[in-house]
Amino acid sequence: MSVQAAPPLEKSRKRPSALFYEVMVPLLATAAGFLLWEGICRVFAVPGYLVPAPSQIWTETIEIGPTVFGHSMATLRTVMLGFVVSILISLPLAVLLTASPAIASTLYPFLVWTQSIPKVALAPILVVVMGSNELPRVVITVLVAFFPLVISSATGLMSVPPELIELSRACRASKWSELWRIRLPYAIPYIFAGLKVAISLAVVGAVVAEFVNADAGLGFLIATSTAFFKVPLAFGALIILSVMGVVLFQIVVVIERVFFPWSSGNTPVTQ
Repeated sequence: MSVQAAPPLEKSRKRPSALFYEVMVPLLATAAGFLLWEGICRVFAVPGYLVPAPSQIWTETIEIGPTVFGHSMATLRTVMLGFVVSILISLPLAVLLTASPAIASTLYPFLVWTQSIPKVALAPILVVVMGSNELPRVVITVLVAFFPLVISSATGLMSVPPELIELSRACRASKWSELWRIRLPYAIPYIFAGLKVAISLAVVGAVVAEFVNADAGLGFLIATSTAFFKVPLAFGALIILSVMGVVLFQIVVVIERVFFPWSSGNTPVTQ
């Protein structure tokens, strides 16, 4: 009894150090980077219109805090809309790609073509076709984010051991049961890997779209700030975008750990 109880106790002792390395070390490294940045700007008297110090970025960003908050919410709305739509498109597409080789051969070239078109060149055309509203920005975000999610999901659906598929067919399981009970559980780690990439790319896609067509958003704020040589404000918007990307990525990580702990290898060992 005592021998079997030792591993959980040993694992519990390791949790604080794991939390330290996962949370505190990145925060301390980020703080050290900002302090180094501040010191270099002060020691070498770097002009603020070239590379502003973090203190100057903070001051000028906070001065128009409500405006910056509104732009941040506009970008976040576009990111989340594009991310959700990319999920709704990608998962059915992944199922179709794995349904039969003929369907995969038909759809795969179109997927590749969507990725070979530069999104910056496509954005003005979408504005002409769809109008100057939210829709072109969401479409650009979806086009940037959905491809890795489709590929990773399809790879996961095809990763099931062949003997399990043969066993399910021997038991005369339906295609739906095979997909729901066998293929999807095996694909969960791959799907979340794609979701992590997709949420990061969704931020990129939203900003690219805002550069071309927007009257609000952090991309719009960066474009207008640099046009009027308000470089600290542009850096502030850039830092907010970085924080937004990291937070959204971590939300996906937390969802995976909470609802699918076995997927990320965090399932506790039970005897």
